[in-house]
Amino acid sequence: MTEMVTYAYAVVRPAEGLDVALSGIQGVAEAPVRLLAPDEPRSAPAAAVSSVPSQDFQEDALRRHLEDLDWLEAVARAHHSVIEILAAHTTALPLRLATVYLDDARVARTLRDDTDAFSHALKRLAGHLEWGVKIYVEPKPEPQTRPAPVAAGTTEGLSPGRAYLRARRSQRLSRDESYQAARQAAARVEAIGSAMAAGHARHRVQQGELSVGTGENVVNDAYLLTRETAADFRTRILDAVRDLPDVRIDVTGPWAPYSFADPPEAQPPVPDLAP
Repeated sequence: MTEMVTYAYAVVRPAEGLDVALSGIQGVAEAPVRLLAPDEPRSAPAAAVSSVPSQDFQEDALRRHLEDLDWLEAVARAHHSVIEILAAHTTALPLRLATVYLDDARVARTLRDDTDAFSHALKRLAGHLEWGVKIYVEPKPEPQTRPAPVAAGTTEGLSPGRAYLRARRSQRLSRDESYQAARQAAARVEAIGSAMAAGHARHRVQQGELSVGTGENVVNDAYLLTRETAADFRTRILDAVRDLPDVRIDVTGPWAPYSFADPPEAQPPVPDLAP
């Protein structure tokens, strides 16, 4: 018989109809998602959990799995889809990917021991969702490595070498202007966020395959907004950079407040079990 452990997706504020919303929902490892709630008080924080095979979440196995992109993508998709369902029905405090406990009793004990911390976090996040703001610099293309020949007798009668240096100097000035515009965009966005958002989180910029579209990602931030102000925030952000050259801005959301979830430390991965 396969031994099972408890996978935790999020701590939530109990809400009417939440059990119904989770009915039939499959999470990680295609396991049913259920609500684990303390008996008393009824308003105490609860946790959305699934029972998953321990063999996949023991420390060594989990370390290997995290290098398997297909496995990791499947777990991440299931994890996030459950949290999005929760966030649509109540305030959710997302937990880190692959947060596992030895059993339901350990989860219940964590809920009891950290009730005040969880309750405070859920109160802070109530009625709020996360929006992402990414700023990209899209400077003009590099000049040709070989300048086009200049006809004799023209007012620009430069040697090929001088023409090339002039083109490179112009390109450097253009790039400087692009990054200056990006700095202006970042300052404007931050000012809007300071006036409208309940929280601001700064993330590492995305590079390589993580970067979406063209250009260089220079700002990757998240803002915590009420549902009522989100549409106005998005409009103001997009309007604020329309006059800035070589700058692209992406506003994404709404998302569950991943960037603003700071629960007590979860247990480490399940240790290897002796045979």
